[in-house]
Amino acid sequence: MFDTPQWLDVGAVADIPPRGARTVAVEGADEIAIFRTSGDRIYALVNRCPHKKGPLSQGIVHGDSVACPLHNWIISLATGEAQGEDKGCTPTIPVKIDAGRILLCRSTTLQMAA
Repeated sequence: MFDTPQWLDVGAVADIPPRGARTVAVEGADEIAIFRTSGDRIYALVNRCPHKKGPLSQGIVHGDSVACPLHNWIISLATGEAQGEDKGCTPTIPVKIDAGRILLCRSTTLQMAA
């Protein structure tokens, strides 16, 4: 683990398959979904669709978006915004990669639990 005061280590990039996701539990807050695109970009969002709270981590990743498994809403992984005619936003979590490890912004993650 590479935890620092600003960043929380949540695992290796290699632990998430391309076009896949994994989840991280946050005590007292919503679960976080971490996505890896086919281009090896990593994104983190609250694991719920703004429409009917569907688990985005179970959706299909395509490009820099994920399709909600409940009603196929398309959510931007970069902004959390619903695409097309749909309206709504899922909170995003700042993320960075260091030595192949995924780091989440500690303050943003903790604010969600407050």
